[in-house]
Amino acid sequence: MGERIWDKFLTERDKAVFELAGYGVRQGFGKRPALLIIDVNYAFCGDRREPLLESVKRWRQSGGEAAWDALPIIRKLLDVAHDRELPVIYTTGVRRADNWDAGGWAWKNGRSGEKPAGTNQDGNEIMPQIAPSPQDLVIYKQKPSAFHGTNLVSYLTLLGCDSLIVAGTATSGCVRATVVDAFSYNYRVTMVENACFERSEASHAIALCDLNAKYADVIDSEEVLAYMEGLPRGMFNLPKGPARKAAD
Repeated sequence: MGERIWDKFLTERDKAVFELAGYGVRQGFGKRPALLIIDVNYAFCGDRREPLLESVKRWRQSGGEAAWDALPIIRKLLDVAHDRELPVIYTTGVRRADNWDAGGWAWKNGRSGEKPAGTNQDGNEIMPQIAPSPQDLVIYKQKPSAFHGTNLVSYLTLLGCDSLIVAGTATSGCVRATVVDAFSYNYRVTMVENACFERSEASHAIALCDLNAKYADVIDSEEVLAYMEGLPRGMFNLPKGPARKAAD
């Protein structure tokens, strides 16, 4: 395989250790995947495309341009998942209006609970470009992992899923925590590299490196889309939401 996004951050010793220790073997896709979209909301994307350092002034968790680059890729993943009748599960945050339940989040960030200037937009609202369809599932969470204190495992059990295809943000935070927990529950995990994003280039790259080494396959969207397109319809008993409108 060619150069990876994390290679420029690794020392030559690091590269030798990964190779000698046997890390990073491709595990392959599962047979019954769910598409998991983690926290792609206004808080992590901002309400418009703008340079990262400008976006972070109002939306402290924004991924800036990287978020807006990922949105159309996530849209493609969603469209294929819906066409192949695969489960789609979103996560986003939920918080009391007084921010009391922020808990540990408030201990490590001086802007916790801050409202973005110039808008009343709820930061936890999923971006409209990738908004859930009626048959999709939405998990509301308060901690990094989508598994912590939520119904995610029970939903995956009900669906009979053996694997997850993961996109979203932040790569080194909520995405990483979710992938490690999924691995711990013995799900095969595929991360869509160009559909994951965050505000720190180094954290993003090193998180992808670590996760690819031990817990997941980190691969490009084109390969993931080809895999999804080859799956048969009718494998899952999905929620009986209203029929989706035809794509424009």
